[in-house]
Amino acid sequence: MKQAVIIEMSTEELVGKLTEERTTLSKLNLAHAVSPLENPVQLREKKKTVARILTEVRRRELEA
Repeated sequence: MKQAVIIEMSTEELVGKLTEERTTLSKLNLAHAVSPLENPVQLREKKKTVARILTEVRRRELEA
């Protein structure tokens, strides 16, 4: 998910998306532990998306 898309989302949407992305990341980690993923780059992308969302949420907290 691109940073521009994340910035346009509301805070409530970000919190919901964060929960969704974390759930997906944990499922991917579990699947990767059982048997290697066909595309392990997905793990890196999900981690970066979670970090981007957390960064935006934190930035909004500091602005308020």
